[in-house]
Amino acid sequence: MQIVAQEDIEVPIDAVFAMVADFERFERMAMRRGIEVRRTAGFASPQAGTSWETELKIRGKPRQISVVLSECETPSLMRFHASSKGMKGDTLIELLALSQRRTRLSIATSLGAKTLPARLLLQSLKLGQARFRRQFQTRLSEFARELEERHLHGV
Repeated sequence: MQIVAQEDIEVPIDAVFAMVADFERFERMAMRRGIEVRRTAGFASPQAGTSWETELKIRGKPRQISVVLSECETPSLMRFHASSKGMKGDTLIELLALSQRRTRLSIATSLGAKTLPARLLLQSLKLGQARFRRQFQTRLSEFARELEERHLHGV
């Protein structure tokens, strides 16, 4: 299953990359939502090899997910690989400078199953795929507006 979304942001590419690569902020956001996050390897600046161990509940069951930043090209690309007991996923974040003050943020996520229970979970996600895609695009749009606000106010 693959989900793709993109949004144009009225912020220079370097500033968008810096905000997208603010891993500590995302870690805090995840913890506020009840997700346990522990960085197992990391650096002051975003670079390949940074990794996290997470635990969250999916359909009432606790799931452990390992996430690794597998590729990083400042300021245009980050690729994350996630794996759990039964599933694997890849997320590609691409930034394209449209002008000095405008950036296109594209996110492509693909999920795959390694076990039968994971295939069943993935199949149930596919049944609601249209709604899931809309929600994904809506959240990306909200995130883009938040980045614009943060840039405008220097946060």
